[in-house]
Amino acid sequence: QVQLVESGGGLVQAGGSLRLSCAASGRTFSSNAVGWFRQAPGKEREFVATISWNGGTSYYADSVKGRFTISRDNAKNTVYLEMNSLKPEDTAVYYCAASTLRIGKTARGAYNFWGQGTQVTVSS
Repeated sequence: QVQLVESGGGLVQAGGSLRLSCAASGRTFSSNAVGWFRQAPGKEREFVATISWNGGTSYYADSVKGRFTISRDNAKNTVYLEMNSLKPEDTAVYYCAASTLRIGKTARGAYNFWGQGTQVTVSS
C-alpha cells in the first residue's frame, strides 16, 4: 500500500505560478506511473497530467498543455506539478494518484492509490 500526500496548493492571482508536490510513503512508487487530476466544484474529477515510472514519458490535458509541467524525483519519492500562467478556470482541488502501470493513462480507473487533495484557487 502506498500513501500519497499532496502539498503546495494555495491562493494565487491569474498569471501566477504554483508548484504542487506529491510525496509517497509506505512504499516507493518509483515503478509506478503517477498522475494529477483536479476537481472543481460541481464538476467531475478530470485528468491533468501523467508521468511514466522513469519520467521518460508524460502526457497532458489540452487545457494545461504548455502551461503545466509534470516531473518526478524517484530518489525523493516525489512527483511535482509546476503550474504557470494560471487562470481562474484552473481553480480546483488537485489530486495525485499512483497506478500499478508503468505508463500512465488518462482514465481515473487506471489509478489505484489517491491522495487527499490540495486546493488551488486562482483569482482574477
